[in-house]
Amino acid sequence: MTRATRVRALLACAVLALSAYLAVTQPVRLGLDLRGGTQLVLETRDSPSAQAGRDATDRTLEVLRRRVDALGVAEPSLTRSGDHRIVVELPGVQDPAHAAAVLGRTAQLTVHPVLGTAAPTDRPATGKDTRGTGKATAAPGKGAEETGRVPADSGTLPKDSRKGSGDAPGPVLPDASGTRLRLGPPALTGAGVENAAARFDAERGTGWHIGLDLRGSGERAWAALTAEAACAPPGDPARRAAIVLDDKIISSPQVDPSVACGTGITGGATQITGGFDQESAKELALLINGGALPVPVETVEQRTVGPTLGAAALDSSARAALLGTALTAVFLTVVYRLLGALAAAALACYALISYAALLAVGATLTLPGLAGFVLAVGMAVDANVLVFERAREEYAAGGRTRSGAPKRSPRAALTAGFRHAFSAIADSNLTTLLAAGLLFVCASGPVRGFGVTLCIGVLASMVSALLITRVLAELTLSRRAVTRRPGLTGLARPGRVRTWLTQRAPDPLRHRRRWPLLAAVALALAVTGIVVRGLDFGVEFTGGRMIEYTTTAPVDAERARTALGDAGFPRAVVHTSGTRELTVRTEPLSAADGSRVTNVVSGLGGGAEKVRDEQIGPSLGTELRRGALIALGVALAGQMLYLAARFRWTFALSAVAALAHDVLLLIGAFAWLGKPVDGVFLAALLTVVGYSVNDSVVVFDRVRELWAADRAAPFRAIAGRALLQTVPRTVNTGIGTVFVLAALALLASDTLTDFAVALLIGIGVGTYSSMFTAMPLAIALETASGAPPPHPARPRGTRPRRPAGDRPRHDTGARV
Repeated sequence: MTRATRVRALLACAVLALSAYLAVTQPVRLGLDLRGGTQLVLETRDSPSAQAGRDATDRTLEVLRRRVDALGVAEPSLTRSGDHRIVVELPGVQDPAHAAAVLGRTAQLTVHPVLGTAAPTDRPATGKDTRGTGKATAAPGKGAEETGRVPADSGTLPKDSRKGSGDAPGPVLPDASGTRLRLGPPALTGAGVENAAARFDAERGTGWHIGLDLRGSGERAWAALTAEAACAPPGDPARRAAIVLDDKIISSPQVDPSVACGTGITGGATQITGGFDQESAKELALLINGGALPVPVETVEQRTVGPTLGAAALDSSARAALLGTALTAVFLTVVYRLLGALAAAALACYALISYAALLAVGATLTLPGLAGFVLAVGMAVDANVLVFERAREEYAAGGRTRSGAPKRSPRAALTAGFRHAFSAIADSNLTTLLAAGLLFVCASGPVRGFGVTLCIGVLASMVSALLITRVLAELTLSRRAVTRRPGLTGLARPGRVRTWLTQRAPDPLRHRRRWPLLAAVALALAVTGIVVRGLDFGVEFTGGRMIEYTTTAPVDAERARTALGDAGFPRAVVHTSGTRELTVRTEPLSAADGSRVTNVVSGLGGGAEKVRDEQIGPSLGTELRRGALIALGVALAGQMLYLAARFRWTFALSAVAALAHDVLLLIGAFAWLGKPVDGVFLAALLTVVGYSVNDSVVVFDRVRELWAADRAAPFRAIAGRALLQTVPRTVNTGIGTVFVLAALALLASDTLTDFAVALLIGIGVGTYSSMFTAMPLAIALETASGAPPPHPARPRGTRPRRPAGDRPRHDTGARV
């Protein structure tokens, strides 16, 4: 064992040991689409008294965190996204309307003196009483009874503002009976409340109420307010105090007749009464304790996934991953024998490393993220195939002695294969990382999770192929039993694809002028589909509501459209998948309208269970659509710049033109198939961009190598040789990746099925375009440019020799 092998072996053992430790000790964080729950995206808005900047959003986040904690949700997640958005994840919560109502209330609690009933000429009421009236009396053993509620920056207002007949009149609001009351300026705010708790009083028969413990200035303000109100005669509206929450009177109790004028209610305790049930009392108490939002918030996106759907998605995705990986392992073993079996073992190590890396960075595993995890298996296969095919070439190029024994050992051929394949592996994986990074920056929601998982998967695949596979292969090929039987290694034979190409010697570029015509016809069909059929944009890009149901009995889509139209939803779009699965897409709906849609579907299907519910505001949909276009444009520009720096501008332009061709064909295919263009499709589209460039990079890397070694040969001949030499890698990598994607398409959920279908189309189109679109275009560009061939790569430690005519001459002053 060489020193380098020992170092690699120790490093591999350390990586695997650390990965195993993390996998055992760290829990995995599942996204809501895999375990069920509700996700809300809240956007802060400016108010008359505050600007919705980063600081205001941070303060709002803390208030929301206290409210979520009071809701009792297990393992909630609240994070700020940008300067104005907060992403709230509530596992297990299946009522997004209620969650949004609790979290989105500004909860501004104020207590006002009542000046009297409002005259008809007074300004209109701004709200409606949602609770009731009560009586302000001393709480048992403590103080008084009244209505109170959430926050403000201070517990009391300046003394001048607490006068019942101050110069600045308060609002006009209706009480529980509808009587419009003219209120004075607020005497205290929710910040004067120490604690609020929902309580049930069975002894006095008052039912549920909210007990308030006042503090400091809040206690004194309450005593002053009730002392002044007690001076009014019984039955006079001025003897009441109005507790207002978000411009609505939630309670307006009258000070008990036993309280004397100027005495007030003391003791620091009071109650909010007024027809509460248990749920409403607890909700009000948690809002009071949580505090007021510094600025208003608006729900711009909501997603709800039922626990049954999440568990089914996780189960089907796991089965698809296991089946796809198993088929890939069998394929590698059949094609590359012993080395293939070692590569399959390295794939298992890749899965462990990827999983541990997800745990280490605290990433949340979402449904698209799981797809990225599975897809990276195919990329790990690609790196192994590149090395093994190159090692086969090196083994065959070594020749044989007169006795027929090979001159180069399998281990030496494998070492050369790793050395020569490294540049192609590095360039192809970096292009994929670029696409994954764009997903994270430009996308949102679960698609960002896909970008994170794909980045981790690509890095883990490089560790798996370049470190673990190499260590296992070098240790195995150093055994004498293996050295004596080179046929076991899988390197002694060129493989069926390479053998067929050697025997037939086809010229793939013989009709290179026909391939652009074929590409033009395909593009025309794709554009026709986009124009004629149109694109079925998902609610992520258009805004609106999407509800997915599982019905008891099958429901006809046309019948459901008619019924929804009669119910007041003429623009509803209905899709069915399977016998009892139905999806309804409409414009944004209120909670009441959503319930009406559910009732219609339930009536048609003999009962319906809501398994997914998504609503996105139109402004966010426009923003996501713009972000998708930006991501695609930046991906094309970034790929071109990278390839131009690594190769030649002609290669870069050809590769980017080919991937633009692939993108249009994939969009056109989805238009003809009627598949939704949503965030998951965007993930697939940008993955195809990375895969297409990946394929082109491998081919152009071989072109660069061959052309530098034979600079006198015509570029067309070099291109043809490069294509033939990379075909075995292309075929074997494609088959290995197809196994994984086919398993996803057949076994995974509908969302991942569309994802897998998009990638299957993209891989087929990308494989074709890298050979028959990018290469003919590169030949045309090279012919037009007339640039010299690339220089051959020089060994390390040497200096390039200058041509004789370029060497500097020393001027001795002599003249001839």
